[in-house]
Amino acid sequence: MFGYGKKNEKKSTELLEIGNIRLNCRPGKKEAVIREVGQLLYKCGCVEESYIEAMLQRELSFSTNIGNGIALPHGIEAAKKSVKRSGIAVMVFPEGTDWGGEKVKLVIGIAGAGEEHLEILSIIAECLADPADVDRITGCSAEEILTMFTGKRCQQ
Repeated sequence: MFGYGKKNEKKSTELLEIGNIRLNCRPGKKEAVIREVGQLLYKCGCVEESYIEAMLQRELSFSTNIGNGIALPHGIEAAKKSVKRSGIAVMVFPEGTDWGGEKVKLVIGIAGAGEEHLEILSIIAECLADPADVDRITGCSAEEILTMFTGKRCQQ
């Protein structure tokens, strides 16, 4: 897993930059939210712009709402070639935003290069293992969220 001591693996600190965290987001249409989180991944150089359309295609295939107030939009398998480097972008909706009839408070856009997608999901799952973590995040600063996903708070 990133940043947890395995040799030659990307550190979790490389996954998330402070500029890829948006706090106090206003609720919006799911498509607009996916586009916005995709733009964050594009602007930091994780993906080509075409990846955003692949994220929308994925959402049409099946919802990326994983429950507990979390959505994990990401591109379809065919879009892997549009990923330049692995990374995530985080959007926090304290009041929630509609995601296919359910409210989500945390939207984490994912770009996984090669086979790193599963490692990223593992980091997210570990950091958000307790459903109460989602509610706590709505009151966190960007720096606290950054620390959470770099493994410092997640390590036991």
